[in-house]
Amino acid sequence: MAKKLVTYILSIFGSITGTIFGKYALIFLISLLPILELRGGLIAAALLDIKPLNAFLICLLANILIIPFVLFLMDTILNLLSKFKMFKKMIDWLKNKTLKKKDTIEKYGYLGIMLFVAVPLPGSGAWTGCFLAVLLGLDKKKSFLAALLGVLIAGIIMMIFSYGLLKGILN
Repeated sequence: MAKKLVTYILSIFGSITGTIFGKYALIFLISLLPILELRGGLIAAALLDIKPLNAFLICLLANILIIPFVLFLMDTILNLLSKFKMFKKMIDWLKNKTLKKKDTIEKYGYLGIMLFVAVPLPGSGAWTGCFLAVLLGLDKKKSFLAALLGVLIAGIIMMIFSYGLLKGILN
């Protein structure tokens, strides 16, 4: 699913990938997005033939940047939006959907956050892991460190997949 979504995004923004800056900007933006995050950014980077170390650093930086946003601002933003009837239902759905994944976090604490973020599957990245930490009232500094380590692990796993297995399949 992630590869199809990344390929679709690349087809939309294909015109900016003519320069190395455009390629870097695109993988940075993909790595900021919920669901795709660093995983999608690295798949896109491999498809765009960006050097592995450059891709890893750009995607890692982008995915790390969303961690403090979610930990420190998401709760405030959602509370503000919840005051509007048209957003309340969607926010309640999002909270309920996210809380369905809380068992791992409650069982293992901050290690659970790290492992949850590290699993390179859509819906288990830094956005959801940090949102879970906020909903469960966990310490933000410890959650930041756990999510950071999780993103690093996911990045290593996705580098192996994107630049090893994926490149082997496509060549």
